[in-house]
Amino acid sequence: MKKRIVVTGMGVVSCFGTQVDNFYRQLLAGVSGVKTITSFPTEELATKFAATVTDFDPELFLEKKQAPRVDKFIAFGVAAGKLALEMARLNPEHLAAVQKQRCGIVLGSGMGGMGVFVDGALTLAEKGPRRISPFFIPYMLSNMAGGLLGMELGFMGPNYSISTACATGNYSIIAAANHIRRGDADLMICGGSEAAVIPLGLAGFSACKALSKRNEAPERASRPWDKGRDGFVMGEGAAALVLESLDHALARGAPIYGEYLGGGLSCDAHHITEPRPDGSGVVQSIMNALQDAEIPIERVNYVNAHATSTPVGDMAEISAMKQVFKGDRSKVAVNATKSMIGHSLGAAAAFEAVVALQAIQTGKLHPTINLEDPEPNLEFFIPTEAVDWKVDVALSNSFGFGGHNASILFSKYN
Repeated sequence: MKKRIVVTGMGVVSCFGTQVDNFYRQLLAGVSGVKTITSFPTEELATKFAATVTDFDPELFLEKKQAPRVDKFIAFGVAAGKLALEMARLNPEHLAAVQKQRCGIVLGSGMGGMGVFVDGALTLAEKGPRRISPFFIPYMLSNMAGGLLGMELGFMGPNYSISTACATGNYSIIAAANHIRRGDADLMICGGSEAAVIPLGLAGFSACKALSKRNEAPERASRPWDKGRDGFVMGEGAAALVLESLDHALARGAPIYGEYLGGGLSCDAHHITEPRPDGSGVVQSIMNALQDAEIPIERVNYVNAHATSTPVGDMAEISAMKQVFKGDRSKVAVNATKSMIGHSLGAAAAFEAVVALQAIQTGKLHPTINLEDPEPNLEFFIPTEAVDWKVDVALSNSFGFGGHNASILFSKYN
């Protein structure tokens, strides 16, 4: 029999702050975290808005000397991991009783230390190689959020990063869960972190023609499944889960917020940015997750969709889900978290895992905002205001450039 795995903690660093409960309250209220960028000049950029993290103090989570040096994605990731441990009731004195050799971390990032990389490139061009910081390489590496967190906590189990673009968070959660199932660890911190809202990040995605250009109304720019959608909205931040084997969680009297049932992966093997038109890669990902969880599709009655607000991607996902969900699809609720917090790339799936777990805990689903002129034949129930919904099994989908697909399943712990 497979080991049962439960979620005992969650942490977020988001456009709505660092408290999970408040993060979900803002989503239930339909608040948009997307705003015009004021932290750097945007005059020459086609897109001038994003869902950014504000009022975040890295010195609350890192050593005073280290805090200003690290890339923001490292600070976000370390903070999310520590906040998840706090929610799991694993403060420093409780951590002393945990076997550190059996605790690990899988914190991924799609882009890594882009801010540090840009600063280093400018220094090289303007001042020469002798002025490059000795921290340039370490703080650019995508594994360093988990690396620093592991050093601070003394966790000596599996510790690495995964980078599968926008599917990174789900890949990290699945990998962490598999370490517990295989017996490599009793406890894993997992999730994703991203800080790509910088001029180069916006310019790069604009060059791909991926971003919305609704500069006159940023809060209305992210509009999954709406006929007027014109691209995704960049977000940033980090989200982390604490996963434990059920035995380990019960032995220490841990709070349990949900159960991880399984996860599935696939590759479209089709195009560098566009999804496979027939949806077969997404279908395979979902079916693999169901097989891993050993449950029928009929138990899934809530889907947190990838739904980025791109013209092609939104309907490709709906098409794939129609191939999986038969019968009365109006009994399956689907929503899009990115309509409010934008698309945080490598952190997106981790945020949406937190959302799925909060939906299970609260019995409430957040709306998809800006869905004013829906595409025809969506068929699934897509709430445009918060609704009460008893979730049996939640499915969270995430797909990344390069054709990387990942689906995970959660349920209430019984």
